[in-house]
Amino acid sequence: MKDPVAKTLAGDLGAAAALMRALDDDLPGARAALRAIYPHGGRAFVVGVTGAPGVGKSTLVDALVGAARARGERVAVVAVDPSSPFSGGALLGDRVRMQRHALDDGVFIRSLATRGQQGGLSRSTTATVAVLDAVGFPLVFVETVGAGQAEIDVADATDAVIVVTAPGLGDEVQALKAGLLEIADVLVVNKGDRDGADRAIADLTTMLALAAFPSRPGELQTWGPSEGPQSPPRRTTLGEAQLRPRERRTPPALIRASATAGTGVGDIMAALDALRAAPAAEREARRRRQAVRQITALVGEQARATARAAIGTEDAPGPLAATVNQVAARKLDPWSAAEALTTANR
Repeated sequence: MKDPVAKTLAGDLGAAAALMRALDDDLPGARAALRAIYPHGGRAFVVGVTGAPGVGKSTLVDALVGAARARGERVAVVAVDPSSPFSGGALLGDRVRMQRHALDDGVFIRSLATRGQQGGLSRSTTATVAVLDAVGFPLVFVETVGAGQAEIDVADATDAVIVVTAPGLGDEVQALKAGLLEIADVLVVNKGDRDGADRAIADLTTMLALAAFPSRPGELQTWGPSEGPQSPPRRTTLGEAQLRPRERRTPPALIRASATAGTGVGDIMAALDALRAAPAAEREARRRRQAVRQITALVGEQARATARAAIGTEDAPGPLAATVNQVAARKLDPWSAAEALTTANR
């Protein structure tokens, strides 16, 4: 029988699913297989879908999958669900909401549990996406757990990010402040047929203007009608402003939708198509920034694993246990202890 790497690269979904399970469980040989398939990827367009709990992310992903299938495109979905802090298990409710695609050979849905991982994703999300890319899916959706303002790891794992909100949450702007708003490539007000949708659209339009970071309250740095990025910015009031994107980044598309009714789904797909057709240099630059953050995160993860192994447990103390006792007794500060451990592992 051919090895799992060759079978995955040949498009065998069974082999790919087994490899994804092995990577999620961190089984022996899984990382070696991942290293072998990684150079064969990079073709898939990966879309993150994030937002607060209850905004309809799963229903929206289900609708987007249907739209992609209607035009003949094969689609994979990575659905991340929160783990129980008691049992460690996950309900995998996102997958339940996408059952209408269960018998479609052109759709593959992989559920992952966070297993305590912060940031809205599972530890193995990036590896799972790499396998789906290598097995030949051109479009991959990654749905995060219900995310807050600081849970923005999805931007490091995807080519585009859809941030979803909905009216009636109490304060839609509060839910999207800072991190989530800044990573959005497409901003969707789902359940747009409900009361309060107009207010949500208006508030988010204002938030997008404020994201230009005014020099003083009520002012924005802007370009005039005949000016460009090389022209010195002038000051203007919010009402007449032409938005200067932060770091010259295109402002996110703001779309009103209702996933259950199917309205706005075509507009979202069109926005994704526009992002997909962006110049290769832009996509390469984004992936390089992602690579920097992914490498940094993995180094930190490996360093923490090394530290935990060196500390050990109360029943099986490691070589660093005595140092921990010194820090606890305030005979040594934790910064010096961490520096000593880092130096010893260089």
